[in-house]
Amino acid sequence: MRNYTKMLYALITVLVIYTISFVVFIMYSITNFAFADFYKRLDLRRNLAAERMFNGKRTGTGWSLTYVEELNKQREFIVEFDDQQHIMHNSGLDSKLWGRVDKSGTSNFKVGNTFYSTKFYLHKGKNYIIAVSAENYFYTHHLSYLRNMLIVALLLGVLFVVVVSLLVKRSFIKPISELIGEVEKIGSENLYLRLTVGKEKGILHKLASTFNQMLNRIETSFETQKNFISNASHELNTPLTSIIGIADLALSKERSIEEYQQLIHKIMDAADNLEKKTSALLLLARTGFENNQLLFKPVRIDQIVMDAEMTVKAINEHFHIKTDFSMLPDDSMKLKVNGSAPLLQLAISNIVSNACKYSSNKTAYVALGAFDKGVLILIRDEGIGIPEQELSYIYDPYFRASNTANFLGYGIGLPLARNIVKMHHGQLFVSSTLGKGTTVRIELPTMDARALAKAKQNPTA
Repeated sequence: MRNYTKMLYALITVLVIYTISFVVFIMYSITNFAFADFYKRLDLRRNLAAERMFNGKRTGTGWSLTYVEELNKQREFIVEFDDQQHIMHNSGLDSKLWGRVDKSGTSNFKVGNTFYSTKFYLHKGKNYIIAVSAENYFYTHHLSYLRNMLIVALLLGVLFVVVVSLLVKRSFIKPISELIGEVEKIGSENLYLRLTVGKEKGILHKLASTFNQMLNRIETSFETQKNFISNASHELNTPLTSIIGIADLALSKERSIEEYQQLIHKIMDAADNLEKKTSALLLLARTGFENNQLLFKPVRIDQIVMDAEMTVKAINEHFHIKTDFSMLPDDSMKLKVNGSAPLLQLAISNIVSNACKYSSNKTAYVALGAFDKGVLILIRDEGIGIPEQELSYIYDPYFRASNTANFLGYGIGLPLARNIVKMHHGQLFVSSTLGKGTTVRIELPTMDARALAKAKQNPTA
C-alpha cells in the first residue's frame, strides 16, 4: 500500500509539473508572438517616419498613413552622427540607449515597457539613425491580464488536482488500507473474525464478502481438522461405553434367550449409533466446506429433531427432553432443508445433550417452527447458564465456561454444531443468563419448490 501511496504522490507531482509547464509554454509562446508582431508594426512606422523625414512624403509605398493606426505613446527620433559614431544632433533619443543601437543596420530592443525600432540611413552624405518607440499595449495590459489569469488557473488547477487526489485516496486507498489492516488481524487463533462489509455495493463490497466466504470455508476446515481427534473421542466414547456396559451386563450372569436378544438389540442400536457418528465425523473431517454440499439431499428437520432426541436418550437415560411441535406449519414442505441428516442430527443432539447435562433437572426444552424461508429450532434449558463476559468465547475450540468445572466435557460440541449449521447456510445464536439457563436458536433455510423438484429428479446429486 505504501507503493500505491508513493505512486499517488508521484502522479500528483507529475500532474502539477505538467500543468506548470503547460502554463509556462503558453506564456512563452504568446509573449514571443506579441513581441514579434509588435516589432513588425514598429518597423513599419519607422519606415514611414523615415520617408516623411527625408522625403517629406506621407506615403512611401502607395498607401496612406491615415490607414496606419498610431501606436500607444508612439515617438519618433532622428539622430545624426559622424563616422566616429559621435552624435551631432539628437531629436530626443535617450543617449543611454545609443550603445544598443546598430549604427550600420537595424535593431530592435525593449526598455521597460517601451519597445524601440532603429535603422541606419545614409542621406546626402550624412549618417542618420531613425528610431520609433512605443508601448506595447497588448503586452502591458492584455498579456499581463492573461498572465494573471493563467496564474490563478494554475493555482486552482493544482488545488483541484490535490483535492481530487486526496478524495481518491480517501475513497479508494483508505478503504483498501482498512481492509488490509483487518486482514492482518486475522490469524489461526481468531479465524472467527470477519472483514467489515460496507453498505455500498461495489468492488470492495464484493471483495470483502468473497474474503469472508473464504474465511468461512477455511475456519470450518481448519477447526474440523484441528479438532477431529478430540471430536472423535468426545462423540465415540459414549456409545462405546454403552456397548461395553451392555456386554458386561449380558455376561454378568446366565440369562434367558429373550434377555440375551434384548441386550444384543441394545448393543446393535448402540453400534448403529456409533457407526453413524463415525461416518459423520469422517465425513466432516474428510471433505471440505463446499464439497459437503455435494452430499446434501432433502431432509425433514422434524425427523432430524426426533432422531436427535432418541440419540440423546440412548446416551443417557436420565436425560429428559420436552419437545414442542405446536409451531409446526401446516405445509410439511416448509420443514425440508437441503443438508446432511447425520451431520444435522449430530449438531442438534450435541446441543440438546449439553442442555440436559448442564441442567439440574437434566431436562432440555426443544421447540420447532418455521418462518418465511426457513425453519427454526429452539433448544432451551434451565441450567447453570454462561457468564456474560464469557459468551464471546463459547465458539473457541476447547473453551469451557468457568462454572463448568463439575461437568465432564471438552468444549467441542458447540463449535462443531455451529460449523455444521454454517455448512447448511444457517445461523446459530446463543443467549444465556447466569444461573437461569441458556437458549440456542438455530435457523436453517428451507428448500424452495424448484430445488426440491430438481433434487427428486436427480436423487444422487
